[in-house]
Amino acid sequence: MSEQFLIPTYARQPVAFERGEGVWLYDQAGERYLDAVSGIAVCNLGHAHPAVTRALADQAGRLVHTSNLYRIPVQEALAERLCRLSGMEKVFFSNSGAEANEAAIKLARLHGHRRGVDKPVVLVMENSFHGRTLATLSATGNAKVKEGFEPLVEGFRALPYGDLEALDRALAEPDVVAVLAEPIQGEGGVRLPEDGFLPALRERCDRHGLLLMLDEIQTGNGRTGTYFACQAQGVTPDVLTTAKGLGNGFPIGACLVAGAATELFGPGSHGSTFGGNPLGCATALAVVDALEAVIPDVAAKGERLRAALREGLADLPMVTEVRGRGLIIGIQLDRPCVELVGRAREAGLLINVTAGSVVRLLPPLIIDDQELRFLADTLTRVIHDFARDQEGS
Repeated sequence: MSEQFLIPTYARQPVAFERGEGVWLYDQAGERYLDAVSGIAVCNLGHAHPAVTRALADQAGRLVHTSNLYRIPVQEALAERLCRLSGMEKVFFSNSGAEANEAAIKLARLHGHRRGVDKPVVLVMENSFHGRTLATLSATGNAKVKEGFEPLVEGFRALPYGDLEALDRALAEPDVVAVLAEPIQGEGGVRLPEDGFLPALRERCDRHGLLLMLDEIQTGNGRTGTYFACQAQGVTPDVLTTAKGLGNGFPIGACLVAGAATELFGPGSHGSTFGGNPLGCATALAVVDALEAVIPDVAAKGERLRAALREGLADLPMVTEVRGRGLIIGIQLDRPCVELVGRAREAGLLINVTAGSVVRLLPPLIIDDQELRFLADTLTRVIHDFARDQEGS
């Protein structure tokens, strides 16, 4: 087999996997790897989860797709479940996180036009990532991923993440209609704002009549220790987007709305051919069921993993911080460290490096203590070896 027929949008690693079980992936030679990437925060329940596999197979044998021209009872059940878990009121289903964010952006523009704003502006954050469609790319606060795709979609203004003074200055402009932010910037290097940032966003959006829109594509579905990260801050947004872990590998996204955002979309104003079809919703419903039993242990697992990493890496000056919440963890180095991905893979561990110098860990939420120890010990050894080689070069 060859990659010659694939458009090279990814720099793929020299490994292919044949099967997975729990937190482990097995390559074509039968070698196993602890998956601390989870398909980029997707497989929160690990691989080949029995309940999810059974739900997917059972639904595929009955009915896969009908379109949203008709009622879909399992879609209604999933929507009710997500609303009860989140405190939101209604849901639009899509196929991906980028599409969920596209829906959020359209909602913001409708909200602005109904307020008499001709050219609505959404405030976004520097270093953010919201997707690769043209609008979500334009909303992303990373100049590198935008290069070559100009002209970008208008209507976005980027602010320093967590800077309330900059936010207040921007809110003085009459064309601002919404704020879009990630509770934790995943692609941006697992960057956490101060604890009061989300409540401050909520207060300001209420005061100015703006939509608060939170991108929980990566932080949702239990990743941080609550079903959605904003819940730990006691914040309910007007628009909440999620995907990734919602389907545990099956492509499904959701845009949840509450308050002023619930009456913006009507028949014909938005849609998706595949979004929320019976197969996707039955699978996601099984995922949500299983996650509810797993999430209560996520915060403690994350604390144990961060503690083990801090202890193991304490003597390395090049490691400047270990941060995160729940099981989204970033290890900040003082230099580029993409090389660690290959080194870890050779040691039986799959990791990811983002923002050039941050090792991002996103292990399945079902990881047990023995597997956590393997992850911490293996990664500590790999980073120590990297540091020793850096000193000798």
